[in-house]
Amino acid sequence: MASQHTYSTDSKRHILPLRPSVKDYAWGIRGLDSRVARFALESGIIDEVDPDCPYAELWVGTHPSGPTLLRDGTTLEQSVGGPLPFLFKVLSAGKALSIQAHPCKEGAKELHKNNPTKYVDDNHKPELAVALTPFEAMCGFRRLEEIAILIKKHPEFAACISDESKLGVFLCGSTDEEDKKTALRALFQSFMSCPSETSSRQLKKLLKRLQREQSCDHVHPHEEPPWERKCSRAILRLAQQFPGDTGAMAPFLLNYLLIAPGESFYMAANEPHAYVAGEIIECMACSDNVVRAGLTPKFKDVDNLVSMLTYSMGGPTINAGTPAYGDDRIMRYTPPTGEFEVMVITCNPGEDITLPQLPVPAIFMVIEGSGSTDNEDGQRLVMRPGRSYLMPASCPVLTLSVNENKRGPLRIALAHENQHMDEPNL
Repeated sequence: MASQHTYSTDSKRHILPLRPSVKDYAWGIRGLDSRVARFALESGIIDEVDPDCPYAELWVGTHPSGPTLLRDGTTLEQSVGGPLPFLFKVLSAGKALSIQAHPCKEGAKELHKNNPTKYVDDNHKPELAVALTPFEAMCGFRRLEEIAILIKKHPEFAACISDESKLGVFLCGSTDEEDKKTALRALFQSFMSCPSETSSRQLKKLLKRLQREQSCDHVHPHEEPPWERKCSRAILRLAQQFPGDTGAMAPFLLNYLLIAPGESFYMAANEPHAYVAGEIIECMACSDNVVRAGLTPKFKDVDNLVSMLTYSMGGPTINAGTPAYGDDRIMRYTPPTGEFEVMVITCNPGEDITLPQLPVPAIFMVIEGSGSTDNEDGQRLVMRPGRSYLMPASCPVLTLSVNENKRGPLRIALAHENQHMDEPNL
């Protein structure tokens, strides 16, 4: 057990343990299968894990919807002298999140002004995700050429789109990106405004056909491109999770991705996405603004979503990180926004590694393994998965070490204000 001196709040230079905020949403993973639940239990913010509760998100930051505390009850915001520009999360998704996008700064101010109960702050919310497990997500619009193929192949999908919008897609042979975006916007708006009785009827017909085609008497799987096969299976899966929700047809419009552990992607403002399954660490600008349009019982704001999107096509860049500070055990994930970046630091058995000294406050969380720590103040921190700490600006450097007899590495995630804005890799 760490001593009280180790966790003394008397000095602004000491690294301090944190008590995050836990969120249970319907899409979370239930009970101890959820990393969020296990981390919440380890950090002491829950006394036991409810096997029926869908533990969805663990928040570390200063956002008023889930402020982080120190052990003495002081808020993280009080400790650092103001709000942090980022919000750090662990996310455990057992089923799909809503089809959504996050507004830009100007859009967020307008949404908050017009509807402050649904849009609780006026900040933008670009976000970065790093996979902890294999992670499935729908991110960004498909290429117009792919959508055209799917319209021709699936008459039920085509029946939910106006003839004018379909014609605009088929005739858009131009290489001009703005022409393609105009055609895509018209198509998406037409699909989202399709009368519910029509879209519900077509969804039922689509599901019946896809289920029949998945049977053993259908064509050999090699006769169908893998991306089309994956799209059909995703629709069947989403329809099981959200019966009757025509958002299950979203894979016809959005790229369906599988992200390996350690890989990351960045979602800029005004880009559509829906996380489907798996666990990630997430970092974003300090905001909780979400504009939703499907796969959710929550408030849907279709008109604002349609008007705010950029209609860029193609999926996000997938990146496994870039070595930082001259050490390939420190992998940085740097978005093109100033509020945040993330580093994942790995210390293998028999090794030690010194964390970089940063001129800004940072948050770090143990995400795997165990080990020991030391610095010039002699701080011996508890390093077990789920423990999170505040690292004050310019505090004494911390060294991690792992006994050579351990069977696996110690791995932590470190989040802070972006220190590599001139070297984004996402």
